[in-house]
Amino acid sequence: MNRDQLASMFDLTGRVAIVTGGTRGIGRALAEGFVAAGARVAVASRKADACEATARALCEQGGTAVGVPTHMGDLDAVGTLVERTVDTFGRLDIVVNNAATALREDLGRFSAEAYTKSMDVNLRGPVFLVEAALPHLEASPSAAILNVLSAGAFLFSTFTATYCAAKAGLHSFTRSWAAEFAPAGIRVNALAPGTVLTDMVDHLPPDAQERMMKAAYLRRAATPDEMVGPALFLVSDAASFVTGQVVIADGGLVPR
Repeated sequence: MNRDQLASMFDLTGRVAIVTGGTRGIGRALAEGFVAAGARVAVASRKADACEATARALCEQGGTAVGVPTHMGDLDAVGTLVERTVDTFGRLDIVVNNAATALREDLGRFSAEAYTKSMDVNLRGPVFLVEAALPHLEASPSAAILNVLSAGAFLFSTFTATYCAAKAGLHSFTRSWAAEFAPAGIRVNALAPGTVLTDMVDHLPPDAQERMMKAAYLRRAATPDEMVGPALFLVSDAASFVTGQVVIADGGLVPR
């Protein structure tokens, strides 16, 4: 293999990707990385102004992008996200389920409303985004689904149990989708970040952040940009023979 062949393995030129939760944190980093690799990207989040600003920034970086305001708890909006993406770019090759909400819910004091909101955004929305995207992915010669989980899917949690359960459920769907969609040439994998310096982590008390960082072998948090490499690998031709797998990018947080 020569240098050009190696570079082509990570080239996304001509491909179209949806990145949910794409206006900040890990999602923003992935959108920037995909654009740098040549993809055209639809970034989705709840806030229209954030979508517009992110799409504009991606275009200023030399890429092609559109912002589509989308609440993952609204199944009509999820369907519209797919329609807008295909109407704008004419195809869909990559779906990244990254949007999430980590509501605090103390065990023994759950509310039905918080439970439903967490499950809707973290699990139901991603499932139906894949449902809506499937006809277009089946038509793609290089289709890939990437589900962004969390190291929490493999750990216990006393106050984000619903979030962790939803991420574990998305891991299960990753394996089921991989088996079901393989005959159509659609690869399905997952990325499970550990502690990453995002707004979600910033909102935690400082002592909780410190405990999370020290729990990992590397004894630090990752930057969002450190998730781009594993994600690009999983959606590109570099992982053409990889499906149904999860890459745990956690600095050594999850016990093995």
